[in-house]
Amino acid sequence: MSKSVNRVRAALEAAGLEPKIKETGGSARTAAEAASEIGCGVDQIAKSIIFRRESDGRAVLFLTAGGNRVDAAKASALAGADLGKADAELIRQQTGFAIGGVAPVGHLSPIDAWLDPRLAEFDVVWAAAGTPRHVFPIAPADLSRLTGAAEADFVR
Repeated sequence: MSKSVNRVRAALEAAGLEPKIKETGGSARTAAEAASEIGCGVDQIAKSIIFRRESDGRAVLFLTAGGNRVDAAKASALAGADLGKADAELIRQQTGFAIGGVAPVGHLSPIDAWLDPRLAEFDVVWAAAGTPRHVFPIAPADLSRLTGAAEADFVR
């Protein structure tokens, strides 16, 4: 397994969870692709959306249901600053993951995070596990606990 997947596995184990990382047969780079590969609804995919906080240049994380889109104004209000596009270098530097496989856990550096309340409507959601082909199931409460993500309204 890749170093990225191993970091996700280690983060889950350190939190007392049994890692059930699954390698998909095809791409799980988008929420629609992941849902198709797993056989679940698109909103059961916990997308890791990364922005660059303009005030300090740090990445911030918004975990949203696969069918939802982040509202820039709401997200900026939560982050306490204007948000811009996070480029691949910033994402890799702070999280250790490449775009398309950013996991919500196992980051190289701490990251401020918020959680879409829609995810809490499911018993289990699926998130990227460090590559565009690896995913893992997790209870939304565990996802919030592991990421430190505050539940908040930031979607359109």
